[in-house]
This record gives sequence, structure tokens and C-alpha cells, in this order.
Amino acid sequence: MTRSRKPKRKFLKWTLRIIFLGITSILFFYLSVYLQVWGPIPNQNQLTEIRQSKASEVYASNGKLIGKFYIFDRQPINYDEIPQHLVDALIATEDARFYDHGGIDNRSLLRVIFKSLLLQDESSGGGSTISQQLAKNLFPRKKHGIFSMPVNKTREAIIATRLEKAYTKEEIITLYLNTVPFGDNTFGIESAATKFYSKKARDLTLAESAVLVGMLKASHLYNPRIFPERSKTRRDVVLNQMSRYGYLTAEEVSIAKSEKLQLSYRGFSHEDGLAPYFREQVRKKLDDWTKNNKDKEGEKYSLYTSGLKIYTTLDYDMQRMAEEAMTEHMSQLQTDFEESYGKNAPWLKNAALIESTIERLPKYKALKASGRTKKKIMDSLAVAYEMELFDWSGKKVVKASPIDSAIHYLKFLNTGMLSIDPRSGAVKSWIGGIDFEHFQYDHVSQAKRQVGSTFKPIVYTAALEVGIDPCTHFSAQQVTYTNYDNWTPTNSGDEGNYDLNYSMKGALSNSVNTVAVKVLEAAGLQSVINQAQRMGITSSLPQVPSIALGTAEISLIEMIEAYSSYVNSSRTVKPYFITSIEDSRGELIAEFKPEVNEDQSFSETTRQSIIEMLKATVDEGTATRLRWKYGLNNDIAGKTGTTQSNKDGWFVGITPKLLTITWVGVDDHRIGFRTTSMGQGANSALPIYGLMMQKMNADKNFNSITKARFPPPSIEVLNQLGCQAVEEDGFLKRLFTNEEKPKPMEFDTKKEEEKEGVFSKIGNLFKRKDKKEKKKSGGG
Repeated sequence: MTRSRKPKRKFLKWTLRIIFLGITSILFFYLSVYLQVWGPIPNQNQLTEIRQSKASEVYASNGKLIGKFYIFDRQPINYDEIPQHLVDALIATEDARFYDHGGIDNRSLLRVIFKSLLLQDESSGGGSTISQQLAKNLFPRKKHGIFSMPVNKTREAIIATRLEKAYTKEEIITLYLNTVPFGDNTFGIESAATKFYSKKARDLTLAESAVLVGMLKASHLYNPRIFPERSKTRRDVVLNQMSRYGYLTAEEVSIAKSEKLQLSYRGFSHEDGLAPYFREQVRKKLDDWTKNNKDKEGEKYSLYTSGLKIYTTLDYDMQRMAEEAMTEHMSQLQTDFEESYGKNAPWLKNAALIESTIERLPKYKALKASGRTKKKIMDSLAVAYEMELFDWSGKKVVKASPIDSAIHYLKFLNTGMLSIDPRSGAVKSWIGGIDFEHFQYDHVSQAKRQVGSTFKPIVYTAALEVGIDPCTHFSAQQVTYTNYDNWTPTNSGDEGNYDLNYSMKGALSNSVNTVAVKVLEAAGLQSVINQAQRMGITSSLPQVPSIALGTAEISLIEMIEAYSSYVNSSRTVKPYFITSIEDSRGELIAEFKPEVNEDQSFSETTRQSIIEMLKATVDEGTATRLRWKYGLNNDIAGKTGTTQSNKDGWFVGITPKLLTITWVGVDDHRIGFRTTSMGQGANSALPIYGLMMQKMNADKNFNSITKARFPPPSIEVLNQLGCQAVEEDGFLKRLFTNEEKPKPMEFDTKKEEEKEGVFSKIGNLFKRKDKKEKKKSGGG
């Protein structure tokens, strides 16, 4: 008997020791976490001032959300904005005894200790209350080697009990639903409702709420966009749980289960959605602003975490119409462009062009920097793999090499288009390119291209400002400028127009090159440059007469500032696009006002004269297709532009309340349109404007813009422009006498510049009759 008792007592003794040691170890381990040996734990005061990472939102002028900037896509809401059935679904599924515990569910505690802590079974889950999950959402887990799970679980339990003391149950529910991840980089119920159902959280149906709550078990596994059937099954589980705990009747469950899983997915990628180039400009502007501005606590604002609300000038519907017009025209123009070249396209046959394009690739430069030979680099870049390529027929995943990709993108025409209110500079629509994801270079703010004939109005403005009469007639005869490498300007179209004399109105509306250069010479080269600078042109302008034809490279945004003066009382305006910024509480923290130049760039008489000339461009000149093809009866002034070798096409559309400039071309300057008929601004750039205006005319909400009329010009301006726009020179005489066409005149501008008022003194060189003769003969 004695011998048998000793082993039992010994076993019991060791068992008690092990239990005591285990409890002591758990206690010491708990104390080590509590005393922050494994890292800091927020105290009660810190928990009461939780600052969450919030997405900043960008709004169009009508209050519509057009984009977000975030690290985590999260937008907090209040408890009263959460539908009750969503709260019920959450509690029934995640924490049925939520209202009965103080942060830790004691019934599940043993399972947590023995499965999660001692056995390191992460899949066992269990025991995590909503409060503990909130602690995990607010204070992400850290790695501690083999102790990671027990440390993090204990830490979360401590924080959960503190949260329960700092907040009410409703506040904990609100905090949880504002921070929990829902997949697709979306955090918080409001962002999830917007992304998956395009609605506010308060508008979610029972079935939709069940789908979103179901995702909380495994956001990727039960993502309704990726795994709809699996998500539907999980939804039904949530509905059953709600019935089990008395939140729903059997009939309500049956009705909810019968609903189809139908999403209205609306992602907010920085690269997708409306106005991506515009949103990128907003991002750049706000990045600079946040570096120099702080909140009330003295901390710098963050575009990605501070939950700012950014209100912009962008017209949502006009932007949509502009993008639709761009897509409609550019997709067809691209087809025509490729067909015009056929099999002999430079991106297929020009070996030097292709080779230099490949050598510009970042990957080529990186491989070259690593010391590889050209052959090895080319071999590496020739390896094909699956990639997504842009195409107007749709983005396609194909097997291609980096070389294939470079050649593919080399052929694409691109565009830039900007519309502003010319009185304030408020940006109404902004298109920086054909596809932001694949062409992130912004052709509105970054690109500088030759502006072609869109520079001519500046030349004519300078001429009017120095006193040249708008009814002065200039001969279209060619002139060779001997001191500029024997440069001889030419005109496009019928060569017969070299035998005509043009008034300034006739020459500008018909975009006659030879006359534009003579007008520049008459005004003075430096006078033209000075005039351009007064109108906001900051780019370098070459001191050569060819700038009259737009050989200077200028950004689209500079050109729109210059043209704004023709509508805004001769005063330029700077385009701006942010009106105000609010913090996450809705308090105004910044406002932005229009920047209108106080000084006039030219006289009111000159302004009215140029507008009349540009109206003639649309009514009877190079932009008439706005009338006969697009059927636009609006009051429109405009200017087309085409550059050398048909590399760039431009169009400027001016109405009393909207100014638009459009550019079209290939990013690589070495590739242009094959023919002038295709590449001229009237064919390449004007149609986007024409299509946009058609859409705006069809929408009565734009009546204030589309039905606006230019004020009538003064009697003085009407009298000045009241002359014959075009006069015949010696064309008919040569036609009937078989005289040969005269050779271009030779002209040395440097010598002539030394003669004061040379063009006024030898005006007969460029005009057929003086003003008095016109009046006597009844001309004008």
C-alpha cells in the first residue's frame, strides 16, 4: 500500500508543479507584454485620440467624387450612417456576445490559450472579439519570431479591454467598421460600399450588407468581384447566423437569399476613371501644398492619410464629353494614320528610328550600365512574356518582348486638350493624353511642341499694336530671306494664292504663311516677341522670322493663357483648378482664387479686331468644317495650326465663355502625318473640339455656354475691317499673256531693319491700293 501511494503522490506533485509553472509562465508572459517588454502599448489617453489614415477625396465642381488619394482606401462615417441590419450581421457573425463582454470573450479564452498560444495554430482563430479585431486594425501586428502569435494576441486583448473603457459599444462598432479591410485595398464600410456597390453605406440592402460582412472572414477568398459564387455562399452563412441569433425571421432570410449577387463595381485607381491626367495635376499641386501647411496640432497634412476634401473647377459632364469626343476621333484617326503608311511605316521600316527608340528604353539603359554588350542587351530585350498592351480596340494581354512593346507604342498618335473659363482661368476639362495608364506624359502641362499657325494671331496683334492698318493688303508672293539660309516660306494648298493680295483679316482667316511672315517683318521681330511675352508666353522664342509660322516650341498651357486675353478684356488669366480644401472634419483650410493679370496685353480695339478675324476663320477660313461637317451654329472664333512636315496639328476654339485648345501628334518628333490633308489642324485636332461642342449643344445644361454671343464690335473696328479680304494681283494677266510666274523675291531682313519704317515706306511692295484709293473706288 505504501509503495503504491508514493508514485501517485509523486505524479500529483509533479502535475501540480507543472500546472503552477504553466500558470506562472503565462502570468509572467502576460506581465512582460503588459509592461511593454515586447513593444509599446497605447494607454487610455492615447486610445481616446485615435488618428486613422483617411483617403483624401477629389470633387468636381458639381460635387461629384472623381477620385481619391490614399495609402489605404478608407473614408470614415458616423454610427447613424450605418444601417442596423449591417450592425446586426456583424455581431451575429463575428461576436455574438459583443454586448455582454468587456473586450474579451471568456468562453473562447481557453480555446485561444491552448490552440492559438500554446499550439501556435493560427488557423484556429476563435476568441477574437470585435474589440480585439479593432485593436488589430488600429495597431497592426509585429513580428517577434516564434513568439509572434502569443505576443500579438495578448497585446490585442490588453488593448481591447482599454478600448472598452474608452469607448461605448456603438463607438467601437463605428471604429471597427471604419477601419476593417474589405479587399482590393479598401478599408472601411463606406469605401467598400462605394467600391462594390457605387452607393453610400446607409443605402446598402440586407443582402449587400451580408456580402460585405461575409468578406471579413477572408477578404480575398470571399471577394464578390473575383469569386462571386463563393461570396454568395458566404453571404448565406451570414444570413443564417442572423437568423440563429434572432435578428431575422426565416422569411426575411429566404427573401435575402433569393437576391442575385449583383455588383456595381467602381474602383478609384489613380490610373483609371474620369480625368486621370487632371487628378495627377491635383496630386502634384497638393503634394507641394501639404509640405508647407500644418494642422491645428502642428502636424503636416498628408494627401494620402489626412482625409482632405479637395474641391476643383472641373466640370464633370464636360470632362466626360471631352473624353468621349477624344476617344471617338483619335481611334479613327489612328486607323487612318496607320493605313496611310501601310507596310512602309517608319515604325516598321526605319531601322535607325527603331534602334534609337529601343536604346531609350529604361531597361536598355539599365542593362548597358551593368556592362553588358549591345548584342546581349538586344537578346535580353527580345525575350517575350505576357504583358498588357494598349490598343484602341481594347487593352490586350499578349506575349511580346520589350522590343515589340517599344515598336507598338512608337506608332501612336497622342493628344492634349484643355478647356477653361477665359474670364477666370477655371479649368473645365483636361485631357493630357489618350490613356493615362500607358501614356503618363501630360501633353497639356509638360509637352512643348511647335505651335504652327496658332502663333499667327500674336503676330497680327503685334502688328495692330504698332499701328499697321488692318486693311493694309500684303502680297502673298514668296520672298527668300537670304540672311536666314535662303529660307523661303511656302503656302499650303493651291499655288495660285501666291498671286493674291490679302488684308490682315483675309490672311489670318486663310492662314497664309507668306503674308504672316511679312506682317511680322512689318511689325518688327522684337515687337512680336515682346507681345508674346506680355500675353504670358515664357518659353524661349527664336529671333528668326519663321516664328511667324509657329516654329517656336510652346506648351499648350502657355498658349491658352495667351489666347485668354482675346476674350477677357485683353487681360491674361492663369489656368487654375483647385478652389478650396477642407480637412477631415469639413473645416475650410485653404481657398484658391483666379489669377487675372491687371495689365492689358493690348488695346480693346486690337482685341475686337483679332476676334473678328478669328470668327472669319470659322465662318469662311480654315476652320469652316465646324460649320459644314459638325453643324455648329454657335458663336465661335478659332484658329487652326499645322507645323512643318505635318508633325503637329492644333486647333483653338473660342466662345464668349469657353476657351479650348487641342493638340494632336506623335510623341516622337521624327514621325509626322504622311499627308497635309490628314495632318492639318483642321483634320487632326479640330474634330475633337467639334465633337465635344456637338455633345454640349445637345445638353441644355450647357446653354449658358453654347448659346453665349460675342458682343458686337465697335463702329471703329467695323470700319477698319470693312475692306475686301482678298484682291487679285497679276495672276489673270500672266494667265492670258503666258508670262512666267515670278521667282521669289530676295530679302535681307537685317539690312531692311536698319531702315526706319521700311514697310510703311515701301508699302506698295505688299499692297495694291492705299486706303484713300479704296474709299474712292467704293472698296470695303
